[in-house]
Amino acid sequence: MSDLARKASMLLSMHDELVVLPTVWDAWSARAVVDAGFAALSIGSHPVAESRGQADGEGMSLAEALESVARIAAAVDVPVSADLESGYGAPPAELIDRLLEAGAVGLNVEDTVHGEDRMREPQEHADYVAGLRAAADAAGVDVVINARTDAFARPELHGADPLEQAIERCLLAEQAGARSLYPVKPPSPEAVTSILECVTLPVNVTAHPVDGSVFGDLASTRAAGVRRVTFGPRLQAALTDEIGSLLHRWR
Repeated sequence: MSDLARKASMLLSMHDELVVLPTVWDAWSARAVVDAGFAALSIGSHPVAESRGQADGEGMSLAEALESVARIAAAVDVPVSADLESGYGAPPAELIDRLLEAGAVGLNVEDTVHGEDRMREPQEHADYVAGLRAAADAAGVDVVINARTDAFARPELHGADPLEQAIERCLLAEQAGARSLYPVKPPSPEAVTSILECVTLPVNVTAHPVDGSVFGDLASTRAAGVRRVTFGPRLQAALTDEIGSLLHRWR
């Protein structure tokens, strides 16, 4: 457990400034990211599901998702953060135990419960985050919980103003013990700026490796005050396009 605790502390300290955690899906992509000079990485549920021929939105089981996490974590000697969607129905303590057993020290957890086609209520999701925090603390590993909200992405599931919901959910997750906050699919740079003005934790934005984030390139994203960048399925998608270009002449 001491090695996991060390890696968790390393990952957390990277958030003192902007940290880019390229999103991978298998051992090959993980090793490629580390070889490219990155000191930590994230695992995305969407690209992992694609690599397994399964559906995102908890189309995998928790065991299947963690099998991929374990293979990736074993392939590299850097901190790994894993996207486990809304937790696959697992109680917080079980989810933390199994995450650490797989070798990951960061956890992306969202408020959309795909199997029930609903979004957790703001306090309900905060309580789940608090349970994760308590379990991680009990294990002696400061797991970097990245609390995701789909307030912008799935407004039909909460029926309220998306920005107000995003801010409320981020504030509650911060109070519950998250270490970073992830409001996905913001409609504008101004929406993210509004959240940044209300919270103290690092805020995660998604970027495309070529097209950038909602703020633009790396320098603009850093200047906006963002302290965490991941790629979701966009790195895998960009590589898919590149494969098509490479193979075109051989058709």
